[in-house]
This record gives sequence, structure tokens and C-alpha cells, in this order.
Amino acid sequence: MWMLGPVGFTAPLLLIGLIALPILWFLLRAVPPAPIRRRFPGVALLLGLTDDKAETDRTPWWLLLLRMAAIAAAIIAFAGPVLNPEQRQPGTGPLLVVFDASWADARDWPRRIDRATTLLDEAARQGRPTAVIRLTDTPADIDFQSADAWTGRLAALSPNPWLPTATGWADKLPQGNFDSFWLSDGIEHPDRSALFAELATRGAVTVFQSPRPVFALAPASFGDGTIQLAATRLPASDPVEVEVIARGPDPSGIDRELARATLSFGLGASRAEVALSLPPELRNRVNRFELAGIRSAGAVSLTDDSLKRRKIALIGGREDREGLRLLSPTHYLRQALEPVADLIEGSLTDALLASPDVVILADVAKLTQTEQDAVLDWLDKGGMLLRFAGPGLAASDISRSAEDPLLPVRLREGGRTVGGAMSWGEPKTLAPFPETSPFHGLPVPADVNVTAQVLAQPDPDLAARTIAALADGTPLVTRKAIGQGQVVLFHVTANAEWSTLPLSGLFVQMLERLAVSTRPATPDAADLAGQTWVAETLLDAYGQKTDATVSAGTAGETLAAALDTGPGPDLRPGLYAGADRRVALNAVTPQTTLAPATWPAGTAIEGLEAAQEQALKGSFLSAALLMLLLDIIAALALSGRLNRGTRAAAVLLALLMLPPQARAQDSADATAIRATEAVVLAHVITGDAQLDDIAEAGLTGLGQRLWERTSVEPEAPVGVNIETDELAFYPFLYWPVSTSQPLPTADAYARLNDYLRTGGMILFDTRDADLTRAGGTSPEGEQLQRIAAGLDIPALEPLPKDHVLTRTFYLLQDFPGRYDGATVWVEAAPPDAEQVEGMPFRNLNDGVTPVVIGGNDWAAAWAVDDMGVPMFPVGRGFAGERQREMANRFGINLIMHVLTGNYKSDQVHVPALLERLGQ
Repeated sequence: MWMLGPVGFTAPLLLIGLIALPILWFLLRAVPPAPIRRRFPGVALLLGLTDDKAETDRTPWWLLLLRMAAIAAAIIAFAGPVLNPEQRQPGTGPLLVVFDASWADARDWPRRIDRATTLLDEAARQGRPTAVIRLTDTPADIDFQSADAWTGRLAALSPNPWLPTATGWADKLPQGNFDSFWLSDGIEHPDRSALFAELATRGAVTVFQSPRPVFALAPASFGDGTIQLAATRLPASDPVEVEVIARGPDPSGIDRELARATLSFGLGASRAEVALSLPPELRNRVNRFELAGIRSAGAVSLTDDSLKRRKIALIGGREDREGLRLLSPTHYLRQALEPVADLIEGSLTDALLASPDVVILADVAKLTQTEQDAVLDWLDKGGMLLRFAGPGLAASDISRSAEDPLLPVRLREGGRTVGGAMSWGEPKTLAPFPETSPFHGLPVPADVNVTAQVLAQPDPDLAARTIAALADGTPLVTRKAIGQGQVVLFHVTANAEWSTLPLSGLFVQMLERLAVSTRPATPDAADLAGQTWVAETLLDAYGQKTDATVSAGTAGETLAAALDTGPGPDLRPGLYAGADRRVALNAVTPQTTLAPATWPAGTAIEGLEAAQEQALKGSFLSAALLMLLLDIIAALALSGRLNRGTRAAAVLLALLMLPPQARAQDSADATAIRATEAVVLAHVITGDAQLDDIAEAGLTGLGQRLWERTSVEPEAPVGVNIETDELAFYPFLYWPVSTSQPLPTADAYARLNDYLRTGGMILFDTRDADLTRAGGTSPEGEQLQRIAAGLDIPALEPLPKDHVLTRTFYLLQDFPGRYDGATVWVEAAPPDAEQVEGMPFRNLNDGVTPVVIGGNDWAAAWAVDDMGVPMFPVGRGFAGERQREMANRFGINLIMHVLTGNYKSDQVHVPALLERLGQ
């Protein structure tokens, strides 16, 4: 291809014809030839006469120039001009495509896949064997195969939610020469330089690097009464503001946005910080922070128990004596808990009204019946009662013959004293904690000893309830479950009167393991060791939650190491639960630093956003045709043969020759008029021609059923482009989810959110019920999650049996399409929705659900051809036709719900209205 600036020509030899333009100029100037002057005496009789149809003796210069320009445009058009053609040196050897495939690539992963697909297509045309690797995978042998074999696998590739390491890949490179294309995330990683040097010895290395910035949100911390949030960016360039959102469940358990703050990056600043102040009740609900509008695991920070300060009611059995503060039963507890928890003072009854997480009774023996009943109700809801022994409990008669409801074991009278002046023997030390104990793995200091304690009665359940014991086997800490809560008893005092335990660091660690307090710091290896941690939540590279049930338990030592080095193939980012606490392993750890990737001098670096190749042949031909049309009009005008009618026809022809953009406004107005004159059902254009045809045929079939059975008479359906078309004209949008459709732009998301907020409904159909019936996921389902991340969608729930959609026109309980069995999701009912007496359904929200989500492929079940015959089979025989009928009924219910709202739900008000009328 011959290049002339940014324009290339596929047939440059045709441009030689431009040399003939000067020759053409002289030929046109010579035809017709100038008349020869001959003097004739009779001409004198014609002097003074004028001719209304005078003709020039030569063609005007501007008309000659117009004709030459038209011919030049035609010559250039046939020479095959192409704007921004992709110029690449053809290769002959194998091709290795290297993905970093980290969470930093998630921001533009579809573009990376498109880039790699282009490379593989070119390699396939050249017959080059290829191989594709992800540096976030465990290093494995590299096998070159045909490019066509890899092309089909690219769509299944996805980034991983951790940063890559080039360690080990250099040893796996095959022998021989090959070229490499490295799709980099733009971040410097360990051993990157060594791997690049090894690749450079095998052949040419080209780097693809996106200019889009990378944002990383550091784990949240708590200090000075506020939540400290920090984020970094790469590269550090212009000033920018990024919003960070705190999310968590509301009182009804629905995930909501709880708070929002703004991170401001200054000019050239790579780090931004903000302090977020929240009340304890709201702070304890937060389960994740995320950067708004950034779909990446690095932009998400899960929270664990290290952020949540518990409310603890601290009640002592004896009043503090002036000058003897160290003898107070609550002094050491207060010193240990004040920095890390919110303490509640006052009586037990008043403290329970504040809904504390933990109640500590230090040497409190007897409770009133009212207090005992209130504590039992609180325990049944998940509270924890922590009791410490003391002289008062030892001297009482509670839990002697019968076990007290608020004690884990029966107690002996009097207690036990060892190591004192009036006793035989030495003070007792602690035994190592067993594996079944929440304290397992904590080191036992040799200087911790016990001189007195209350003893437990030897009951059959004593061994199972003992979680800590002395060296002689005597129980030191016992525990019992009550409802969803638990009661824990330390058989020693909370001060140093009976033991040295409150003077040691072990005392604070034991409180930590019981989740009495939470420290605003990452737990160290000692806190995690000796336990098995199970994933409750796992994140993918896009920051979305994934199924955690497939993950096996993780040793505490492994989790501790990952908290320092970051997640990897062996331990994914997520929230891990131990015996009594949860720990968050985020894609970005406090030790994570972002540095720009550095490449050796002379490395070819290309951006992902390459200039798009555009053929110009059609534009030049159109210009040539337009200039020839103007030539005809000008020639007629010069010859005097352009009368009024001919002039009008020429103007009309010129208007028809205008580009489509000139008539776009008229087309838009016609579309708006058509869409508002009648009901028009619309579907989202996905770019997949077959899928869009099925969607249009499906809405056509649904429209026919509406004409036949209801008063709704929809017009022919239309396809809408969410990037350019106005959506307000259409009450209903059918969106068949396609993995090949790119994510909407920011303007499209704004248009879609306005549509949802103003009463529109979107039916998302993943068409994967045949694949996900057993509970799995599909590429379409994952694509829907990515699309929905930018939409203002309310909390959803499976379509309940008393939802208005089950009775807007037909009474339905199943909602099949071409497939059956997939869950249909609609807007969740408010938490205060109650069933009115005498009515068969609840008083649900009065609006129309803005979204309906399912995978039953409804359009295929509704679709009909030009003759009105169903296009696709549904099931077999009569059962299949019955399923198609139920699918049509669901479609009718859906459209009636969109057009009429929850009018049938409003019938719950009928009894009240009749009662008012009766008055």
C-alpha cells in the first residue's frame, strides 16, 4: 500500500491518470473551436440587434475546473484511498500474544480482546502459528498452535483479580525464534524486565499499552474517629475528582449506597485521601467501598471486622473505690476496650436498649427476673454475654444444683485457691489451647498464672464447653450457645486479684478471638495462625462478587502471607471467615505500590485506541457524482435552457444527493411522531444481526397477540440504538444480552438511567436458561452483570407469587419462554409490605418495576415470520405449544403492566374506600 500522509492507496498506479488532467484542460478549451472572423458587408444590417440566447465562444474557466475536479475525484476513488490504514510488517515465524490479564486490564478488557483478535486474524492469513498466555496464571509450557484454534478461545479469556508476576515464565519459553505482542496493563511488575529481555532474544517485541489511567483503592482504616480512605492513580497527570461509595445492607437487608465521599487528585498528584465520618450504626453496616464508575477489583475495598467498632456494655459488680482504681473489676477491661470499641455505661436495662454487640458482667452474680428475661431475648438475636468471676459470684448460690440460664456450666460452692499462704501447692499455669478452641494458635506466656478461680461441676457437657483450661485440666474459660448468641464465662476475675492474666497481652488477644473488640489494624500472622479460614465472598477482576462455595478452606499462615504480598492464583481476593472473626483480602493491599511500566529504549509501543481504518472510495465517488450534477445544471444555465420547471427538478435532485446527515433531523422527527401516535415496542440493537432479527420478530409476534386479545394495538416494533436514539418514546425495551455488544458509554448510561427513572421498563433476557438451570453461570450472565454495574437499578428479588405481573391480564405463576426454569427477577417489595386482611396479596410498591431480568429467551417463543407462523420450536408436541402460549401470556401481562401500572394492586384500598363512602 502506497502512503500519502495519513491516506493510503490500494491501487496507486491509477493515480497516474491525474497527469492527464492538464491535457484534458487544453482539449476542453479547444472544443468547440473559436469561429473564424470573415468580414461581410451585409452584416451591417444586423448592427444594433441583440440575441436573448447568446452563447459563449469558449467554456468558462470555472466550469472547466469543476469538470476536472470531478474527473480527479473519480480517479482518486478508483485508486482505493484508505484513511489511517494499519501498516504492519508481515511476519513469518510464530507469534506469542502475552496478556498481563490483571485487574488493571479490566477497565478495557473487551478492547484488548479485539486487539488480540485482529492480531490472530492477521496471523491466520499469513499462516503463522500462535500461542496466548496470561501472566496472572501459573507458569506452564507454551504450545504454538494454529491461529484459528486460538481465535475461538479468546472470547472465553478474562482478566484475573490479582497483579501478575513474570517469575517462572522465562523458563517456559519454547526454543527457536518468534515474535511477541505484549498487551500490558501499564504497571511495573516483578521480573518484567527479565522476561522482556528473554523475549527480545527470540524476536521482535511490540508492546500494546492503554493510555487510560489506572485507579487503585487502598483498604480502609479507622483512626481518630473517622474512616480513612486513600486511592492512587497511574499516570499522575491532570487534576481529577473521583467519588468513593460506601455500600452495605439497609435495615431490611437490601444492599444500598450508605455514604459517598470525593477523592481529589491534584495536578501531578498520584495519591488522594479523604476522611469519612459515619455514626457507629452506619459504619458497622458498610461491607465494601468502591470507586464510582470504575469496574475493577482494584477499585473495590472489602471491609472486615477491623473497621467495625463494637458497642460494648461494661457493667461491674462493685463500685470503684477511691484510690484503688487498679482493684476495680472493670479497670483492665476498660483499658483494653476503650481504644477499639464504643463503651456503654449505665444499668443493664438501659444498656440493652442501646442494642450492644457485647455485654460484659464483671463479678455480677444475680440479675432480676426482668433483667434475665431481657438478656435472654437479646442473646437469642445473636448477642454475646461475657461474664467474669469474682468474690461475689463465688459467694452466691446461683448455678449450683441447676444450671443458670445465663451461665455456661454449673459451679461448685466456695471456689478454689492455690498458691496462697493458706493453701497447698503452687499457682497454676495455662495449658495450650486445643484445636477446637477459638484461642488455638495463641502462644501462652509462661508468666501467666492463676491463684484463685470458681470451679465447674463435672457434668457430661463440661469438656465440650471448655475452650481454655489450666495445666491441671481445670476449666478456665467455658462457653455455651443460646439461640443465635453465646455466653462465655472466665472463671477468674477481670482484674489481677485472682490471676495475672489481665496484666498480659494474652488477655487482649483472647478478647480479640472472642470478637469482643476489633482493632483498626490488619491482624498479624499470630492472630491468623492455627485456624482454617473459609471464603464468604470472592471478587472477580471487575470487582463483582462470585460464587465462594467452590473455594476450599485456607490455612491461617497462607492467609497471613497473602495479606502482605497480595492475592494470587492460590488465594483469590475476598472476605474470609474464621472461628470468630472475618478478614478481608483485597486486590490492593497496604503494601501495593503502583509504578509505571518501563520498557527498553527502542521498544515499539502502541496504544489500544489505534486510529480507525476508514475507506474513502465511496466519499470520493459521491463527490465526483455531485460535481457532475452541478456541471449539468451549470451547462443548462449557460445555454439558456434552464426554465422554471427544469430549475425546480434540479434543486430537488440536488437535495436528494445530500448526505444522509442532512436529512437526519427530518427522520428523527418522523420517528418521534410515529412513536407517540401509537404504542411502539422497541428492542435494543446489539450489533448481532441474527439476534436483532429474532428480537424484532419476537416483538412482532407479541404485538399480534396484543391486537387479538387486548385493546392495545401496537405498531410495528423498532430497534433503538442506545448510544444515539431517544428512548422516552418507548414504554418498553427488550434487551437480548449479547457478549459481543460493547458496554454503553457514559452518555448512553445517563440516557438509560433517565429512562428507568421516568417510568420506562427494560426486559433483560440472557437467553441462557438451558445452561444455567443447574445453578451455573454463562458468558451472557456475566455480561449482564457488567452492563448493570452502570445502571441505577433498585434492589431485586425473584418474582413473588403475589406480584402484580402475575395477574395484570392473565393469572400466571410460571413465566416460560423458549426455555423454562430460570428465575425471573423484579424490583424488590418494600420491607413494610403487608398483606391486607381479606385480600389475597400484599400491598406492594405502587410503581412499575423498572427492570425484569431472566434467561428464558422470550423473543424466540414470541417470534413469528411474515406469514404469522412461529419461527422456532418450543418443547415437544402439545406441551411445547402450551409453553408457547404461557410465554405469550407472560408477554401480554408484561405490556399491560407497563401501560397500566399496578392498578390491580391498588384494589387493596377498596375496603377502606367503601368504608369511607359508607360514612
